[in-house]
Amino acid sequence: MDKIYFVVGSQDLYGDECLRQVAEDSRQMAEYIGEKLAGRAEVVLLPTVENSDICIANMRKASCDDDCVGVITWMHTFSPAKMWIKGLQELRKPLLHLHTQFNERLPYDKIDMDFMNLNQSAHGDREYGFILARMNIPHEVAAGYYKDEKVIQKISAFCDTARAIAYSKKLKVATFGNNMREVAVTDGDRVETQIRYGWETNYYGIGDLVKLIDAVTEAEIDAKMDEYTSKYDMDTDRIDSVREQARYEVALEKFIEKNKIGAFTDTFQDLHNMKQLPGIAAQNLMAKGIGFGPEGDYKISALSAVLMRMAEGRVGATGFIEDYTYDLPSGAELELASHMLEVPVAFAATKPKIQVHPLGIGGKEDPARLVFDGITGDGIQVTLVDMGDRFRIICADIELVKQPEPMPLLPVARIMYRHKPDFSIGTAAWCYAGGAHHSVVSTALTRADIAMFARLTGTELITIGDDTTEADLQKFFMK
Repeated sequence: MDKIYFVVGSQDLYGDECLRQVAEDSRQMAEYIGEKLAGRAEVVLLPTVENSDICIANMRKASCDDDCVGVITWMHTFSPAKMWIKGLQELRKPLLHLHTQFNERLPYDKIDMDFMNLNQSAHGDREYGFILARMNIPHEVAAGYYKDEKVIQKISAFCDTARAIAYSKKLKVATFGNNMREVAVTDGDRVETQIRYGWETNYYGIGDLVKLIDAVTEAEIDAKMDEYTSKYDMDTDRIDSVREQARYEVALEKFIEKNKIGAFTDTFQDLHNMKQLPGIAAQNLMAKGIGFGPEGDYKISALSAVLMRMAEGRVGATGFIEDYTYDLPSGAELELASHMLEVPVAFAATKPKIQVHPLGIGGKEDPARLVFDGITGDGIQVTLVDMGDRFRIICADIELVKQPEPMPLLPVARIMYRHKPDFSIGTAAWCYAGGAHHSVVSTALTRADIAMFARLTGTELITIGDDTTEADLQKFFMK
């Protein structure tokens, strides 16, 4: 079980009785928050910070505990911030500053100086907030009474983000082949993404996978076919093509398990000794939480894995998608988003169908793939681009909609969405910001979730939505 450490600040100026009350109030608060985070993470209360040595010990404990994904701090009393400096320098986990107090209401008829000294979070949290700003420590702030539902939601979102960041720090990405030739936006600095996000991205020759493919047995293919037919409708008589995809997935699963891979890429330009480009194989692996990026796009592969982890336990779909083509009736413009094969089944509105069609690119056999229409609902579109001297996350609010008319001749899965605030501003903003054609779409996550991830990882963020205006477009370009 993941852990969230809860660290409370005070000092010894007010005596032992005050400190005993701080400890008891902290215990009750940690217990309450722990109940609200049940199933997500265990909340562990550490000793009250009364001096620099305790703070250092607490932060070292959090940083060295592999099960700890994040730290929540709160100042019950005034806690002089210089004694937090050395401890905060030791901290290597996401940080939430909980700006609250133990009592919801003031006892107007009984309040005295003892109460004031004990319950001065308004004083202590401002001192603490200053040192976080002075030290330029990325962190999140949740402000309000700790039992308020909005505050609990913010803490829960922090927990989800912290868990995703912990996963990100351990993520290994395999690239079969390299970036698609001549393409710019999908490329990037792999060393810098490992420094910032933890992604270990390494190249593997397609021959490494082909060896595993050649060793797959008919019995293993049969078992994978049983899995396919239990989950999807077989809408083709070209069973050999489907079995070829099953062979690929079995091999990929073995490769992923052996090398502890959480995300991978492939490219139609490097399929030596493979008969097809992975279609169902990639789609079914994404359904199991494995990140994927086509044409060697390692950034979107890793980002999709991280955001799928962040969305675990939430209602909605999260996965890779590509901007493809538009329907442009004035005032009702829509985008058709898809890919040549690998649309995640999480977006399926109905039971997907297994079909076999020509690919039209790559010069290989017709691959089997899952075909379906997409879900509807409010969502976000997120991408990560390398701007040379920094990474930039672009997050746009969208609305997934039902396709206006059937598409009987389109042999791939697809989703359709409306850009916010409208097509003109929404797509222009994406272009001004340098947004990629590969992205992660989610109906489970929100713009606030992505903003939190960006803050805690120190990543530049541009957001697009109903609050975006024509005047904002030049600002995006000039950043």
